[in-house]
Amino acid sequence: MGKKTKIGFAAAAVGAAAWAGSKALANPQQRPVKEVLNYERPIVLAHRGGAKLAPENTLAAFNRSAELGVHGFEIDIRMTNDEEILVFHDEFIDRTTDGAGRVADMSLDQLKAFDLGYHFIDLDGQHSYRGKNEKVVLLRELIEKFPQMYINIDIKDDPETYEGSLVPSKLWRLIDSLGIQDRVAVTSFYDEQIDRFNLYAQNRVAIGAGENEVRKAYTSYNSQFGHLYQPRADVFQIPVKSSVFRLDSPRFISFLGNLNIPVHYWIIDEPEAMSALIGAGAKGIITDRPDLAVAVISEMEEE
Repeated sequence: MGKKTKIGFAAAAVGAAAWAGSKALANPQQRPVKEVLNYERPIVLAHRGGAKLAPENTLAAFNRSAELGVHGFEIDIRMTNDEEILVFHDEFIDRTTDGAGRVADMSLDQLKAFDLGYHFIDLDGQHSYRGKNEKVVLLRELIEKFPQMYINIDIKDDPETYEGSLVPSKLWRLIDSLGIQDRVAVTSFYDEQIDRFNLYAQNRVAIGAGENEVRKAYTSYNSQFGHLYQPRADVFQIPVKSSVFRLDSPRFISFLGNLNIPVHYWIIDEPEAMSALIGAGAKGIITDRPDLAVAVISEMEEE
């Protein structure tokens, strides 16, 4: 046996021993199931209220989706310059309103002057909500208007900004004051914002996985050391693909499911894709077409 071969066998033996040792010592901890995530059937979350059926993040969209029978809303929040928590996605208002400027530079009263239905084009190609008095919505307003809904809250403000530094604590105080710890989940692309929020919430509210947490979970799943993964999130809301990596395999969904972590996929608007994901084990569909998603899940249940 040559020297290189001996070294290769030795390295393999060391690797196997390390794996066996870690397997013996590992004690993977399942996440305690949060009440808001304790459901049997797959759920539909209307993305920004159902952004292809009505102007995103407006009462028109939320009302329509509620009438369709969705289980909840997937929304985004930003803070105004008078420290109000607004249901809004973009940093600037230009794309969705007849105004221009940065959300964080305006007061709530200033923002309420703009038409949130101005640029919306419906499925028939019409500006059907222009001039219909669709205004920005406060998070408190949304929560109080739909007491039966699961609301998934995505913090958009960058943690390095002034507004981003404030929003985790202000969001916790709002949730706590309204007593809705069991009705909401809080997430962000910024893992730091999730961590900051949880410093206040102390695991009393379901939290989602930021980009780093998703990367860590997927890397663990793809390695021989998946048994060492200790999740720091209660729910994963992810696309079906990130860069060149597929995140929608039944095995990856099962890997997370064994840790009591449901997986929701966004933004899924095609019925065939919805059916395939639910068949693979997905527990939620985040969609701009809640009308189609509700119908798909109903049909699958009947079958």
